[in-house]
Amino acid sequence: MNLQPLTDHFESYLPLTDSEKQLLNGRVSERHIRRRQSILQEGFPCKQYTFVVKGCFRMFAVDTKGVEHNILFAAENERPEGRWIADIGSFHAGTPSGFFIEAIEPSVILQIEQQDLYFLYLNIPKLDRIFKVIVENKFVELQNRILQTISSTAQERYLSFLKQYPALARRLPNVQIASYLGITPEFLSKIRKELAAAS
Repeated sequence: MNLQPLTDHFESYLPLTDSEKQLLNGRVSERHIRRRQSILQEGFPCKQYTFVVKGCFRMFAVDTKGVEHNILFAAENERPEGRWIADIGSFHAGTPSGFFIEAIEPSVILQIEQQDLYFLYLNIPKLDRIFKVIVENKFVELQNRILQTISSTAQERYLSFLKQYPALARRLPNVQIASYLGITPEFLSKIRKELAAAS
């Protein structure tokens, strides 16, 4: 198992000593995930924090009509906190999740179980600080998304998506982006045509 992507990621926040890197061994597991394979199902507790080494994931909910609503994406080319995906509330409380997490592409991930993460917090205190920054940034992202949903046009939300997920905008199918924006794929195509004509 290659932990280098994860240690490099942590060191983008704070440097780790060799002994701290050694403590990560045995506390992290690697998985190879097929396209459309789920790593979290609605109704089950989220038991791992997942770091995307390669590939792309989405977290989504399904409403009573069976319509899927994408909440967030995680991929290897995104900003640092954009490489993590988990239902944080379910993870810490041990409660059933209201979300699914599914691979959009064949992927390689590193996962940390709850008890292992708490062990790392105690034995590598700087990891506790790093994860606080990651969670705080995710919270700010969520606040901004809620504000956009209630106060922005679909075109403004799409432009914000392009700014937030520049690599994914070219990588994701229209249906996945449209689900995130709360519009139909047809309306997204219309927005793209309007923006192309205006440029």
